[in-house]
Amino acid sequence: MTVALAIFPATTGGDIGSINGKELREWLSYIASDELGGRALHSTGLGLAAAYIENHLRQWGATPAGDGGTSYLQSVPIRGVKSSNRSTLTLQVGGRTRTFVDGEGISFPKFVGGKRQVVIERVEFAGYGLDAPRADHLDFAGKDMAGAAVIWLGTRGPRVMNGSSSRGLLTSRNRYATEELRAAAVIGPESARAGAGRTGAGGGGSGAGGSGRQLPAADFTTSERLDLPMTPVVSASDAFFELLFSRAPTPYAELKERANAQESLPSFRLEDVKLTFNIDADYEIVRTQITHNVAAIVEGSDPAVKGTYVAFGAHYDHVGYAEGEVVQSGGTLRRQGPTPGFVKAGAERDRIWNGADDDGSGTVGLMAMAKAFMKGPRPRRSLLFVWHAGEEIGRYGSLYFADNPTVPLESILAQLNVDMIGRNRDDRASEANTAYLVGSDRISSELDAISRAANDALPQPLALSYELNDPSDSEQLYYRSDHYSYAAKGIPVIFFTTGLHPDYHMNTDEVDRIDFEKMTRVAQLIYETGRRVADLDHYPLRDHKGARATR
Repeated sequence: MTVALAIFPATTGGDIGSINGKELREWLSYIASDELGGRALHSTGLGLAAAYIENHLRQWGATPAGDGGTSYLQSVPIRGVKSSNRSTLTLQVGGRTRTFVDGEGISFPKFVGGKRQVVIERVEFAGYGLDAPRADHLDFAGKDMAGAAVIWLGTRGPRVMNGSSSRGLLTSRNRYATEELRAAAVIGPESARAGAGRTGAGGGGSGAGGSGRQLPAADFTTSERLDLPMTPVVSASDAFFELLFSRAPTPYAELKERANAQESLPSFRLEDVKLTFNIDADYEIVRTQITHNVAAIVEGSDPAVKGTYVAFGAHYDHVGYAEGEVVQSGGTLRRQGPTPGFVKAGAERDRIWNGADDDGSGTVGLMAMAKAFMKGPRPRRSLLFVWHAGEEIGRYGSLYFADNPTVPLESILAQLNVDMIGRNRDDRASEANTAYLVGSDRISSELDAISRAANDALPQPLALSYELNDPSDSEQLYYRSDHYSYAAKGIPVIFFTTGLHPDYHMNTDEVDRIDFEKMTRVAQLIYETGRRVADLDHYPLRDHKGARATR
């Protein structure tokens, strides 16, 4: 869609100038201080961060958007769940039919969603199931996989994909097929469970209750609704694949041998094949932990549309601190025991992962935008601000909000996510003027055009890069932050970031390494983008043209 430039004035509006580095530094110096202990989920430090944000929102007069509409806090239950899974997959090839039970020739994830039956009669073998243009490997080029069951082999991928930079693509191919290509199901080899599960459905464990008694072990942990329909993603045995490929143009034994040798694989439709998934699991909640999102509304100025919203989000949690002590080992220092992140050489005595950039920068950037909208002219539509908890270990807060929104989900025009906006990617001086837009055009190309026009109107426009928006990018950032919880519901999103750097998840992600001038400019871009969306007379067009970086 070509958007008429008339709706994008050449000047900025609102109170963009009130977003300033002085306040950002002041707020971040507290949020990323040792006093907050790294803001781990369920920690006192995270509670202090929530209270700090809440107190500022109250001071500015923002409307509470948490529990009951009277609190800034939304309670987020994170549940440990035991699964009793009786799911089956019936495979029909020509006149032969066999039903595979979970754990016997076919393996379903512990979390399969609500009970239902899925019947698929279009089954596509897609080789390694990978699109990696930078490695000159394309299994899906020109092929429509919407509504089909996608089959792939070869857990290590083709030989051209060898190397650690390809790991993200290899482990996300199930998700790529279901969520990018809209496949109706995915089946891969038995040893390929990575990427099969739902983000936010982490592993279980046991814990002690208030009585001191041990709680039952959980099969998975989630903040999502347990009855949601989920796309079947399973792994299969040789017995399953032998029947599946029994009428195929290439025998399974040959395909397996070529996949194990990382040689090229064909792709073809499996004719006269029918798959029937019977999803049947019961769930028992064995423990519940509570955390909180922080949510507020800046009301719009137009009574006719102020019941609709532009959502802004950031996660305010980080990974915490190390409990073990520093010891001498082989002439060097090391910290005993597990650590919540990486320990930077030379900083072994620093036990706190302060998370100044990740995502302290987004946290205080969001605070600055909320204040600017509260103190300056209001756009027509309302603004929803949510500081999500638990992003670092499974997007718990955003997944819960997307399932249990405190405003109608259909009233949200777009979601603008802010995560790591205070540094240069890889600390490169050449990145000093660069910001990355991820997902900005995957659902709505109009939303992307609005953001580019907003950038052009800034006193100092940034250089906008779409490199990290490429579906074949090894970092796979589109799926790794809170915006994706909204995108999965069909809401247009933009993930604003300045990229990863050597202190990412290190104990050296400190305030003194933040570029507050750059951070201010990125926050102003996000503010201006949101303001323009909030002044639209329509919802941004949801045209699903796909990622700009690949067009």
